[in-house]
Amino acid sequence: MKSPVALKRVIRATTVMGCAGILALGGLTACADDSSDSSSAGETSQLPSNAATGDAVKIGLIVPEGGAVTTPMVREGSKAAVEYLNNNGGGIGGHKIDLVVCKQQEEPASATKCANQMVEEKVSVVVSPLGAQGAVMLPIVVGAGIPYVAQAPVSQAEMATPNAFMLSGGIVAVLAGQAATAAKDGLKKVNLIIGDSGDAAGSVKALGEPMFQQAGVELNVVTVPVSAADLTPQITAGLADNPDAVAILGDSRQCISILKTLQTVAPDAKKYLIASCLDKPVLDATGNEAVAGAKAFTTVNVSSDDPSVVLYRSIMAQYAPDTDPAGLAYIGYQAVAALGELKGLEGPVDAKAFSKALSEAKDIPLPAAPGITLTCNGTAFPPLTALCSKAVLVSDVNSDAKLENTTVVNN
Repeated sequence: MKSPVALKRVIRATTVMGCAGILALGGLTACADDSSDSSSAGETSQLPSNAATGDAVKIGLIVPEGGAVTTPMVREGSKAAVEYLNNNGGGIGGHKIDLVVCKQQEEPASATKCANQMVEEKVSVVVSPLGAQGAVMLPIVVGAGIPYVAQAPVSQAEMATPNAFMLSGGIVAVLAGQAATAAKDGLKKVNLIIGDSGDAAGSVKALGEPMFQQAGVELNVVTVPVSAADLTPQITAGLADNPDAVAILGDSRQCISILKTLQTVAPDAKKYLIASCLDKPVLDATGNEAVAGAKAFTTVNVSSDDPSVVLYRSIMAQYAPDTDPAGLAYIGYQAVAALGELKGLEGPVDAKAFSKALSEAKDIPLPAAPGITLTCNGTAFPPLTALCSKAVLVSDVNSDAKLENTTVVNN
């Protein structure tokens, strides 16, 4: 059992950096080309024929769209999951889904409006796959007795509020996975490069150092100025102690700057990367050689031939053919499709039924994340009871910047 001080550090660190486990929110507008052919990531297959016939259940979907941060591909991935469940996947406990969509602009006023709309329309569950307004929306939603589901925690409220359910562990999962991987590979020292925005570096240090220390690996946090045109002096100094690997946390723009600098000052460095450093704009700017040979820490591998990933690509090809499945669409897809895995929703479905099904969920698969399962009864990571998982997929990045040899780390 963690002490109150230790728990406070965990909450503070994850509050600051929660979204970095999937993507830093500041870089979303530069991420994911969503105009490519949906089959480009790999093979697809014919979808099953199992249409939902039960009474419709209202599900609320809140997505960042129309403001400074806009993610239409997340909405498109969510809607593709709904179409699949309704037409092919047997719905949710046999029930059809009536999707209620609200677009918030990543600021409190529109987020509050969306949360209130969900209450007024009496949805049975609210899904907010991605966004930084959880602390605004969550009290309104759960205050009305409606469960709140997100892909990863960003705010303290999302991490520990009853009736909130986070499908991934965000930065908790990333750092734990990196520590375990470094120990398994016999590394002794990892230097983590992060921008000097706010107190993110201090928070990650407070969270990451104990994890790495427990694994027998030293973690050094290196801060670099987010606005600097040339990071060579800072990164050169930060790697002067010759670490065995270099981890990067940041949005796609920061990944580009850091990876380009590493190509010059430490071209042979082993790299630990999150999804934002493998995004198409990053690869276009740096070339595949900048990430080849790295370890990737993600909650999806869209090029996998695992049946759950083939199904995801097939659903996107059928219901969102103009949206790139290798972009952010998977976040919306996972958050909605996971509801189709819940048990005990065959009878009448309301908010209480969803809350019960979610809180009793144990070892259910996270769609398109082979090997990751969800247990949402508060035991996945006890300090943060809303987390349903702290597992992460660890993959090798090949010369084509594709992920291979994927394994699950759940430490």
